[in-house]
Amino acid sequence: QIMSKFLRYAAVGAAVASFGIASGAQAATTDSANVTATILTALSVDVDATADTLNFGTIADGGIAADASLTVDTTGAAGACPTNLICGGSTAAPLFHVSGLAGKAVQISFVNTTETLSYDTTINGGPAPASFASAMTAGTFTTDATSNAVLLDAGGLADFSVGGTLTVHPNMAPGVYTGTLSVSVAYN
Repeated sequence: QIMSKFLRYAAVGAAVASFGIASGAQAATTDSANVTATILTALSVDVDATADTLNFGTIADGGIAADASLTVDTTGAAGACPTNLICGGSTAAPLFHVSGLAGKAVQISFVNTTETLSYDTTINGGPAPASFASAMTAGTFTTDATSNAVLLDAGGLADFSVGGTLTVHPNMAPGVYTGTLSVSVAYN
């Protein structure tokens, strides 16, 4: 009888112990979440091969005593010619093409707020005479895009044009001046 009680208690103890273990295993549960990532199509900007220059035209010093500024807007139209400068020739605005993921907003910015136009020694056949100024500054750049942003169309394309202001200094060396204008684009 003692042995039978002992076996009974052992069986009950084993059952309780296994019940406790099973309960603990049932209390732990798992679930999962989705993991995603989106890689956007590469974004690029290229200047149009036939409209690649912000051209301020031909300028003659008519006796300026201080810096004078003239503008070309985003359509390529020249603003009023400052007093004591003589303005002529063709003006133009560059056209840029953006390509990327359709329907995405793209922000446009200028790499530099101003750009230097230097006396072009190659085109002009040598350096500027020492007694003349040989560099001008272009700046106050604008785009025809609202808030400098474009929305890529269904084909992932958008265009924008750039205008700016040229500061001409007194006593500029006669000749051709060249420089670059750099733009940057990024997804919003």
